[in-house]
Amino acid sequence: MPAPDVAALLADLERSDPDSAEEARSAIEWLSGGEPLETITELAVCEFLWYTLPTKVSGDRPTTARALGRLLRLGGLERYAALCSSPVTAQILRTYARSGEDAGIAAYQSALDARGVLPPDVPELRWSSIMGPEELGAHGACSAALELAIVSGELAPGSTRDRTALTRRWLTTPRVELGGDNWLHRVQGERLNRWVLGRGAAWRELAQPFEVRLHAPIPAPAGEHLAALRWLLHRGEEPGGIPLAPVPPASSATRGPNDPDDPAAVVPAVLVAPAETPGGWSGDELTAAGEAARRMGALDRDGRALVTTATGRRLLGDADLLWEAAASALLSPGSREQDLGVSAREVALMLLADGLPADGESVAGVIGCDEERRPEIDASLTGLTRLLDAFGLRAEGGGLTSAGRAAALAALRGHALRPRRYVSLG
Repeated sequence: MPAPDVAALLADLERSDPDSAEEARSAIEWLSGGEPLETITELAVCEFLWYTLPTKVSGDRPTTARALGRLLRLGGLERYAALCSSPVTAQILRTYARSGEDAGIAAYQSALDARGVLPPDVPELRWSSIMGPEELGAHGACSAALELAIVSGELAPGSTRDRTALTRRWLTTPRVELGGDNWLHRVQGERLNRWVLGRGAAWRELAQPFEVRLHAPIPAPAGEHLAALRWLLHRGEEPGGIPLAPVPPASSATRGPNDPDDPAAVVPAVLVAPAETPGGWSGDELTAAGEAARRMGALDRDGRALVTTATGRRLLGDADLLWEAAASALLSPGSREQDLGVSAREVALMLLADGLPADGESVAGVIGCDEERRPEIDASLTGLTRLLDAFGLRAEGGGLTSAGRAAALAALRGHALRPRRYVSLG
């Protein structure tokens, strides 16, 4: 049975409680956006009461909340009406009024987490702060499924594991309303399309073929790879770890990236001669692999040494996980690296995956940066080359091996599918 018409409910409320009718009219417009009453979800009600109302709607907020509750109760939506007059809502509105927006938002997020209807991040998908239409649809559908499971008694609001399992199932199950597709594919397709189209004409021309190539996960290549990285992680498990290179005293203005006294240093130089390593790797290669291991969380500093972390031990025990982490490291930001450097490496990996040279001029032409920023691009490409060499992914002629192409595609896919976040200017 369809929910009552909003206009009819407002007319009834105006007759029975005219003082509340106008407040309720404004609130329901914010809440439903003109959609039928049956499309409202618990998540939408909570977000309106605990975020939109106190930050975007003027007037007496508690009065507006109570008026909305009266309208929802007339429509038979008792659970949602109860939220409007609940102690939690009253407390959150008081927090905004007395302690400011930051405190109010913190209270809102805490209360929303406790409801259990907020879809959690899952291994296949981390939700964005800035969602496109497909992701909004997926997020709303998953929230509605969680709400139904809680109301039916199938799911306890505080059960993180069950909530994650339900979200994963909801995202990956083919849907009739999606023409047999699933929500995960829809969200990934939207993100890939945004990645292709968002950087200018030269970028789009280069990236367009990758929209199809990156649609499916890139399997790890057969065989053992990443020998230098594995060697470092094993060395970090030994007593004393990997010693740091001693550095002569220097001011903070002259400290280099390998200074063990610099808290921003990514990784100090490895104290071992290349001839002593199984692969004869150069110092640059070992340092590049060590920097990547730090970004993965696989190596960490302990005094004047680097040691393998629990994450590193887990990666050593799972070849697929290690490969995935190493591929991601090709595009993870280095120490003090700006977005331009990461974009340069994205372009370079696309060119290399197509068997094309990835020199600074070619990359700069795709990005379209000013000449004065070319040193940033060149530095980023030098770092990428060292890392590819350290991981054994470059062929003798400077192109990529077959494993290198797989790593490049995996890195590009992971970067294209990453969630969008608000950038803090603070």
